[in-house]
Amino acid sequence: MQENDPPGPEVAPESSTEQAKSTTYAAQLQFDRPPRSIYHFREQYLGGAATICPNTNFLKGVKWSPDGACFLTASDDNCLRIFDLPAEAYSGELKSQSATELHDETATDSFAAALQVQEGELVYDYAWYSRMHTSDPVSCCFATTSRAHPIHLWDACSGSLRCVYRAYDAADEITAAYSLAFHGQGSRIWAGYNKAIRVFDLSRPGRDCQTITTFQKGQDGQPGIISCLDFSPDDPNLMAAGSYSSVAAVYDATSGSAAFILSGHKGGLTQVKFSADGNFLYTGARKDTDILCWDIRYTSDVVYRLQRDTGDTNQRIQFDIEPMGRHLATGGSDGKVVSFDLTTGEPVSTFLAATDTLNGFQFHPYLPLAATASGHRHYSMLEDEDVQGASAKVDNTLRVWQYEATWVQLASQDEMQ
Repeated sequence: MQENDPPGPEVAPESSTEQAKSTTYAAQLQFDRPPRSIYHFREQYLGGAATICPNTNFLKGVKWSPDGACFLTASDDNCLRIFDLPAEAYSGELKSQSATELHDETATDSFAAALQVQEGELVYDYAWYSRMHTSDPVSCCFATTSRAHPIHLWDACSGSLRCVYRAYDAADEITAAYSLAFHGQGSRIWAGYNKAIRVFDLSRPGRDCQTITTFQKGQDGQPGIISCLDFSPDDPNLMAAGSYSSVAAVYDATSGSAAFILSGHKGGLTQVKFSADGNFLYTGARKDTDILCWDIRYTSDVVYRLQRDTGDTNQRIQFDIEPMGRHLATGGSDGKVVSFDLTTGEPVSTFLAATDTLNGFQFHPYLPLAATASGHRHYSMLEDEDVQGASAKVDNTLRVWQYEATWVQLASQDEMQ
């Protein structure tokens, strides 16, 4: 990752410098037109991966950095890769790929990863430091958790290991976290374990941590492995957690107590995400075709259900809410991205983004871009009956898409004051 990258959302497109200083703009995405593919990466997920993951090196989601300067992926070869967003992407003058090139296995990658970090075991989760910005190299870092390993904090510029945060079980052996999230202020790492959440002070590596027990026998609580976490953008002291026991809960981050428990999914939860205003919580689960919308002010029932093609997979299928907070988009087993209007809960657009399972989707923090990641574990012995068809479906690819958008003026600095 480069330390000097193009500026952020405070710079308005097609405006004078003086106007840009006093005005904030946001991209209003046009979902009535499918986005165009501008970058793709496949070859880098092929080299050397056959010995580590013989059943194809599929990706495991994609995450933009908080400042939007780069994006991070994990894959089945236990490698994390950072790709810098080229300067041309900020101008919007990009050439789209042809439909043939989009699914052409012979197509070359758009550019190489800026950094690669190798973990020692299966990667469970990874997260950017919440206050990361390329103008401050100290803030450029991300955390990972992998099987039988402690939490690692990596330098996103050099790839070096900065810190290690260890949790121990009752036998005084290291136990791995299953999910990670940085507190909005960036001072603490929250990590999900079996029937517990542990909170580490970022400035104090080691084994010191606060333990929040999520379930005790004979009492109400959130049982199972805490598989996903998210903080409210409106209230930093409000945190949502999902578990593989099909239960979600909202916690007071200050006291560690559960405000309420939400039940309604068929499978274990793989993602929880607050709406932009913090009033709603969206939850998704494995082997469950519904994303559930909860009004956390009135938690008696589900507001609506968003349908997606995830009923036959145990993978984490990522969904995201666009920066304006009006639409949610999700991947699925059919390789399609489905977008929903969050006002009505109705689908508004669908486009094919991969020929394999689309397990990762995330909008850029402020540009009209989105990144997708695809692939799942293929077993050749089970697919021998139709080798040619199975091979054609393997699509372990990272792509970046550009949406049609109009730039909307939000507020001037004078109005905000």
